[in-house]
Amino acid sequence: MSIFAFVGESILALARKANVAIDAPCSGNGSCGKCRVKLISGTVESEESRHLTQEEYEDGWRLACLSKVNGDATVNVPDIASAYKGRLKVTDLSTQAEKAVFMQMQEALEHAGLTKDSKLTAIPLKLTPPTLDDTMPDSERLLRAACKVLKPENMSDLKLAFTVLKKLPDVLRQSDFNVNIVVDCFDKPYEIIDVLAAGDLDIYGLAIDIGTTTVSCLLVNLTTGKIISKANTGNGQIRYGADVINRIIEQQKPDGVSRLAAAVVSETLVPLIFALCEDMRISSETIYEVTIASNTTMNHLLLGINANHLRMEPYIPAFFEIDPIKGSDIGLNVSPEAKISFAPNIGSYVGGDITAGTLSGMLWKREEMALLIDLGTNGEIVFGNKDFAVACACSAGPAFEGGDISCGMRATDGAIEACTIDAKTMQPSFNVAGGGAPVGICGSGIIDIVAELYRTGIIDGKGKFNREGSRIFRDEYGIGRYIIEFGKNTDTSRDIVISETDIDNFIRAKGAIFSAVMSLISPLGFSPEDIECVMVAGGIGSGINIKNAIRIGMFPDLPAEKYSYIGNSSLSGAYAMLVSSKAREKLFEVAKSMTYVELSTNPGYMDSFVAACFIPHTDVSLFPGRSS
Repeated sequence: MSIFAFVGESILALARKANVAIDAPCSGNGSCGKCRVKLISGTVESEESRHLTQEEYEDGWRLACLSKVNGDATVNVPDIASAYKGRLKVTDLSTQAEKAVFMQMQEALEHAGLTKDSKLTAIPLKLTPPTLDDTMPDSERLLRAACKVLKPENMSDLKLAFTVLKKLPDVLRQSDFNVNIVVDCFDKPYEIIDVLAAGDLDIYGLAIDIGTTTVSCLLVNLTTGKIISKANTGNGQIRYGADVINRIIEQQKPDGVSRLAAAVVSETLVPLIFALCEDMRISSETIYEVTIASNTTMNHLLLGINANHLRMEPYIPAFFEIDPIKGSDIGLNVSPEAKISFAPNIGSYVGGDITAGTLSGMLWKREEMALLIDLGTNGEIVFGNKDFAVACACSAGPAFEGGDISCGMRATDGAIEACTIDAKTMQPSFNVAGGGAPVGICGSGIIDIVAELYRTGIIDGKGKFNREGSRIFRDEYGIGRYIIEFGKNTDTSRDIVISETDIDNFIRAKGAIFSAVMSLISPLGFSPEDIECVMVAGGIGSGINIKNAIRIGMFPDLPAEKYSYIGNSSLSGAYAMLVSSKAREKLFEVAKSMTYVELSTNPGYMDSFVAACFIPHTDVSLFPGRSS
């Protein structure tokens, strides 16, 4: 690809302009070292970085964010640099395992009394063609025929969408006045949102979880309520930063609002929906309803609403709840009249993903005290039962998604996802997602590695190396690192390591989670022993070794049987909202009953956080038997 560049333009900025995917979790401030590219020919003005060895620099490796164009040059962007986009994965739910997961989801809805009852319906109509003696206009002819079937109290209780009126004359005559109509019966007046030639017609909906890192989607047959396919991909906004703050800052730049919205709509959702529909051989225009669960910032960025006030005190969003919009409002490749509904936010950093997760986790039905921990790019916590719920978000940073870790990566193929270390030989054994040679370490793997380094005495409670061996090296400043796999055996030819700096970053992330839990329960007079159930949700959760998470002081020291993994609870909640009007009503009821706690203004949170930045904790009484 040839790209014109201005002198002084950074390679990262140039790549963004040309829509070339380069991962930049720190949004280009040079701190993460992820945006590695290789200079093939020509020259660029480039700063040296602690993230590149002298040998790598001499071999042509550069950080895209620290390299400025000063002439003609050829630069190679390695596949790992764009790995954040991932491979778009579509599943037709044909395996027994996949079927079982979603059958459980549907059964849970019914068990909670939230039965499937889609308010969209497809109705066949046989109209009498007009004559010179019957000159009724097409619109009235259609409405009168529909009223005979729907039987509203008044004809004014049924209306026709403008997009339907535009196509109505042609469709009626091409089909010899034998048609199917799609009617939205959610609120009065009911609305005819599509008209098509008669024939078999299934109507579809989408449940979407827009995460800071990953976007997941379910394609649902609204006639039956059954999930027929799912897909997930990386959020295209990631190239503007791994965390929401960097993306909000990017949004404030010229054309930033439209750029951030396009990254999630045009670059992420549109191809995701296209792949789902192509796989199932359906038209995307037969998708008539969409439900979205995402955090407060993602909602703003998706809709092209200024999110800047979310990051500045007093942290005020533009909205908590929003009336449904149409697919055409944001350029989504669904029916132009498709209704897009959003799970409600409750705070600046606790959004619809958590309210949807609280719904699907059924915390609102529980007698016992329960804790929901959603781990992803952000960490969100909900505590309570059927009587009350309090929620907060903590600034855990991107460590659980591989950010702030020198060899960190997201949970995709090539990631080390589980690890054990022999206490005597200090040799590691690990599992790689997808098999094959490792590329880096994902969140669950980092938890295991830190826990194992601590268990074997290789690091102390501060995360410093206190043993020596063939896999432990120190740089000129004395900063230690442990080699998990040597470069000759990796997919990148680079050693996969974890350094004291990485461990320090991770300790802060795990400390943020535990201190957030304590900051929620302690002011209410509860202690960890009062928690009877802990639900772990999010993309990282499926691979977490709970005992290791407790060992390092990330989760409360409770019996392992009190923990359960509930998967993508946000997506489950969006699905419930899509197929059940009762679930939708319950979701808004649950959101209104939740109390949001802003930790950044909580006077005791920082003390609690500092105390938790130790393995497992500075207060060993919180982790009896786990201090060594």
